[in-house]
Amino acid sequence: MKHFFLIASIFFSIHLTAQNDAEIIKQIYSTSLTDGKSYSWLDHLSNQIGSRLSGSLGAELAVEYTKAEMDKLGFDKVWLQPVMVPKWVRGAPEFAYIETSPGTTTNVNICALGGSVATPNAGIKANVIEVKSLKELETLGKEKIEGKIVFFNRPMQADAIRTFDAYSGAVDQRGAGARKAVKYGAVGVIVRSMNLRLDDFPHTGGMGYGDLPVSQHIPAAAISTNDAEKLSAMLSLNKDIKFFFRQNCQQLKDVQSYNVIGEIKGSEFPNEYIVVGGHLDSWDLGDGSHDDGAGCVQSMDALRILKQIGVKPKRTIRVVLFMNEENGLRGGTEYAKVAKEKGENHIFALESDSGGFTPRGFSFENGDSFVKKAQQWKSLFEPYFIHYFEKGHGGADIGPLKNDTVVLAGLVPDSQRYFDYHHAKNDTFDAINKRELELGAATMASMIYLVDTYGTK
Repeated sequence: MKHFFLIASIFFSIHLTAQNDAEIIKQIYSTSLTDGKSYSWLDHLSNQIGSRLSGSLGAELAVEYTKAEMDKLGFDKVWLQPVMVPKWVRGAPEFAYIETSPGTTTNVNICALGGSVATPNAGIKANVIEVKSLKELETLGKEKIEGKIVFFNRPMQADAIRTFDAYSGAVDQRGAGARKAVKYGAVGVIVRSMNLRLDDFPHTGGMGYGDLPVSQHIPAAAISTNDAEKLSAMLSLNKDIKFFFRQNCQQLKDVQSYNVIGEIKGSEFPNEYIVVGGHLDSWDLGDGSHDDGAGCVQSMDALRILKQIGVKPKRTIRVVLFMNEENGLRGGTEYAKVAKEKGENHIFALESDSGGFTPRGFSFENGDSFVKKAQQWKSLFEPYFIHYFEKGHGGADIGPLKNDTVVLAGLVPDSQRYFDYHHAKNDTFDAINKRELELGAATMASMIYLVDTYGTK
């Protein structure tokens, strides 16, 4: 009989705990949807500050603004963590056209890839050779490439339901195309934009030259998907057409910037750290609302919501707005370096860097046992249509924290529209849905609450 009462008592206790968790999570979602701050914060970041490329005035203003907003929230501590970042500037708008015969041209939409060198002042005009992969480039060799512009035209895989898989399968031509092409005598590189739809927006993004000397660097630009289709069709009819482009970008000296950090101290395990964050920098073509203004304001609001509803965390929770994810990852690297130097025990880090769309769940990296634990919380998220709890990628900024114990996690929104905006001019505030953004903030806050309450073991 004693065993019966013991088992009944344990069952009743678990039931009450689950009920309590469900009520708190309901309160989190209600607060986010009726009294959320993420949308208004993003409105200011996007419409009053604008693009926030590392080293720019916009990035500096964003640091000042987000620190000031966190100061108002009554966190235990808010501070700036210094980090040196690269400063690349685009310069005057790029210009390009296809020339089918002398004097007969068709203008096309391009943008310089981040980190690229400029063309000569008069631009570059040369014949074009189209390739679908870096491997095809190697098979063609110097004889067919020398003196030409290489046109990388491998589309993102349309039937990949996980759009980030499609992105990963195509982005090597953007990142490595120029340094590979120059080995075969190419004078420039044009890359099909990383975009699943056909439109007129060229998408920028980071590229690099590896250890090539500066004298060997060649200019690289992205071309819109519509114009990539056009150029490919024209090449199929006439291999002798020429492509002209001009861009004025340049790499300047590194400059001082900052990660913005806010913290609520843990009441029971203050030396165990939970991080939630996004990256404050953006590319310069749009205003970076989805990439990654959304992740920053969601992270700030996740911590604010927990504080507002009276959750007193057991562990220390930090919101970190990382600088320089787009073209260097200096912020994430510096944060992890300082954390290691201080001997800080990070147990969990959650990043939102996949846009402000409807949340679907989480991907977890470096924590097999935790995935099983998180899956036991599914019933708590079911009322909010959150169902995805699987192994996968955590996030670029939190990646440097990886060790044998920390669990890295990424918020997984519905990504079908994300690459319509990613790194492009149309990544602007009008592409944000207020309710979807607030649902994401609530989903992050709920996961942080559960990890803080029950740990990762």
